[in-house]
Amino acid sequence: MNMTRQPLILEIKGNSLDDGPGIRGVVFFKGCPLSCVWCHNPESKSPKVEISYDPEVCIACDTCIETCPEKAISKENPFFIDRSRCNLCFECVENCPSGALERVGLDMDVHQVLDVLMKYESFYTSSGGGVTLSGGEPTMHMEYISELLKQLKARGIHTLLETCGHFDLERFMAVVYPFVDTIYFDIKIYDEDEHRKYCGKGNKRILENFKELNRLSQKGAIELVPRTPLVPGITDTRSNMEAIAGFLKSLGIKKAQLLSYNPLWHKKNYKIGKESMFIHDPLMNRFMDTRKVEQCKDIFKQSSIFV
Repeated sequence: MNMTRQPLILEIKGNSLDDGPGIRGVVFFKGCPLSCVWCHNPESKSPKVEISYDPEVCIACDTCIETCPEKAISKENPFFIDRSRCNLCFECVENCPSGALERVGLDMDVHQVLDVLMKYESFYTSSGGGVTLSGGEPTMHMEYISELLKQLKARGIHTLLETCGHFDLERFMAVVYPFVDTIYFDIKIYDEDEHRKYCGKGNKRILENFKELNRLSQKGAIELVPRTPLVPGITDTRSNMEAIAGFLKSLGIKKAQLLSYNPLWHKKNYKIGKESMFIHDPLMNRFMDTRKVEQCKDIFKQSSIFV
């Protein structure tokens, strides 16, 4: 494996109940080819290491201000850290007594990741669970995840991949597909122009990849689950819901997932020194009304798709 292309690991969660069947270990990778304006994990967008500051954990001891060799930290800075001056030496992180400052992105090789994941093996086997690769976008690092998935399958662990679908299908089929049991595939926006507007890139490759994986899934090769995140005024519109439901119906899809909106991403943006463009939008700052969620579900049900 080419270790020069080793990705950064954002986080490894054990005992997760939200990322597939049973109890699961979840590996979150940094880096994504899309740039969704509502990204629930904005700290995972960049493949590079970052620094995070949480004002809710900070005890205002000023240790970081005194420690920083670049004088990049000040209470006068809008995001506390002037990232144009910060050289990511992480001396502030090492000296922060409260944990308010954190390094975002860890260097871990496949064996180190496996060592963490296998601590929870008994939970996977007893619950019908396994390991999920998430992000960010895991397929940005195909050789790495290929080796990780291969090692997991050799140990009899169920594997699940969460993906935005924007990847090189030929390479994916060669090095990743053989070691995946289930794929959670996001179809966020059906219209090409709208997808480019809100996600940074068009969706032609995404839809074509989905069609091919669905063809294989219907032959019983893998489990493929389409998912759509519900985002107020962007993905939850009637036109988008009907378009996605119609697309799935045309492919014989009978089951999909609609992911409820979570507004907590605004705080995550602040932590890494970025301001949300929707910070003053009332709908974007609260959990979605259950009636709206049910309306979206009804559109899918009208296309005979269970959600």
